[in-house]
Amino acid sequence: MAETPSTGQMGMKKWILATCALFLLLAFSGKGQSGYEIKVNMKGSQDSAFYLAKYFFGQTVIVDSAKYIKKGQGVFKGSIDLDKGVYILANQSRQRYIDFLVNEKQKFTITGEFPNLVNTMASPNSQENEELFTYSRFLTNKNIEFQKEQHHQSGKNKLDSVKAMETLQVKMNEEIKKYDKEFMNKHKGTFVYDFLNLKNEKYLTDVPLAKNGRPDSVYQYYYYKNHYFDGVDFKDDRIILTPFFKDRITRYFESVIVQHPDTVIQELDKLLAQCKEGSLVYNTLLGHFTYKYETDKTMSFDKSGRTNSFEKVFVHLADNYITNGKAAGVYSDETVLKIKNRVNIIRNLLPGTKIPDLFAIDTASGRQVLNLGFDTTKSSKSASDLYARCSSKITPLYKTLYSLNAKYTILVFWSVDCGHCQKDIPKLNEDLKELKGKIDFKVFAVQTKRELFDKWRQFIISNKLDFINVFEPVPLNNLTERFDINRTPVIYLLDKDKRILGKNMSPEQLIEIIKDLESQT
Repeated sequence: MAETPSTGQMGMKKWILATCALFLLLAFSGKGQSGYEIKVNMKGSQDSAFYLAKYFFGQTVIVDSAKYIKKGQGVFKGSIDLDKGVYILANQSRQRYIDFLVNEKQKFTITGEFPNLVNTMASPNSQENEELFTYSRFLTNKNIEFQKEQHHQSGKNKLDSVKAMETLQVKMNEEIKKYDKEFMNKHKGTFVYDFLNLKNEKYLTDVPLAKNGRPDSVYQYYYYKNHYFDGVDFKDDRIILTPFFKDRITRYFESVIVQHPDTVIQELDKLLAQCKEGSLVYNTLLGHFTYKYETDKTMSFDKSGRTNSFEKVFVHLADNYITNGKAAGVYSDETVLKIKNRVNIIRNLLPGTKIPDLFAIDTASGRQVLNLGFDTTKSSKSASDLYARCSSKITPLYKTLYSLNAKYTILVFWSVDCGHCQKDIPKLNEDLKELKGKIDFKVFAVQTKRELFDKWRQFIISNKLDFINVFEPVPLNNLTERFDINRTPVIYLLDKDKRILGKNMSPEQLIEIIKDLESQT
């Protein structure tokens, strides 16, 4: 697609000089050895360099440059075929001039003339690009026509100008819709069609009426959802190298379907089933969604108070596509092992699961246990040996998570030397005062660093922390693996049976969630 000289000076979204993700590091089949040669002749250009870039799933990647160009003439040339898809010709400031296609034919010419680039673009030996430029020219000129009329109406009566512009907009929309439909019908089966189809919405034209006599919005929604990917060939790797594919995928999974992990899982399985395993499309989507749903900490609650977390989607992807060998083109064996270890931690901490019990010592008994020598042990073996000798003294002192009886248990992991904790923990203590006497809850607050016992104890006293304050002088609980503690603070909300209702919350979120849960009971 082309831009007028005025809008052509807009910067591109994001340039990447190297490959943009792990799954891009692999060479995909289909690359030939005949090479490419794209000659450029931009008359009137003052640039001393041109850049060739490709779209890649929401990003733009520079693949070649033509420097020391003269009078707007340059050439991009290489001995290995380019990936097939949509490419960008950019100026010396890496600002986009035009979009064009690279397909089976990889040796062709692109010409144009400033200042009227949009109406002079041509590619005499590439029929696909001639068709694309024709389409782009029509839409761009319609936009220019609308802007001219808008400028012409600026000095007129406001009501008259608004009415005139509305009338013109309706007229132009009909013209564009008619042109687009005719163009797309004419080019079915071509890459031009596949590329442009990604930007077209599939709306229902004849909407049936509901019982109330109004257009049936439910029917409209399901039509839109069911036809959203009509004409999209997920087995065609070229769609990854287009400017519309990433946005289309993102909109579907974030705005079209119901935001529930079970729905997302169902839709992802359907989507990946349409891809060829190991293809560029398959690997890109799998890598994208694995990262997205591992890092998505969003939680929601249904009317029964059950918690939904998108980490469930990450676990599903890991179990069904990654750890079983179906992600060879996405991740190395080392990364697969890391994902496997990660998912095994998260699996046991999904909402609805019972959290492991936790054995800790409170402030009153802490010094007594440390004096047994645990504060000086240098290794896990020496700590284990010492524990074996002193277990009869330590066991009666334990405070356990499962010994608490309350409708809600707030499990907090924090460290007294953590800057965020120094703010959040006193705030949590203060915010919870609003619920005292109204809601049955208890706070089991775990200090994660035993070596800071004295500083921790003083912080509790200074801030009057009304919690069950504990730490683990003997490292028995494996906090990192069993409770996913890689940072602090971490807050879990548990029900009366110690099932996880929520996690990774701020004090404000915790209070609101408890209130919401109470309002549902």
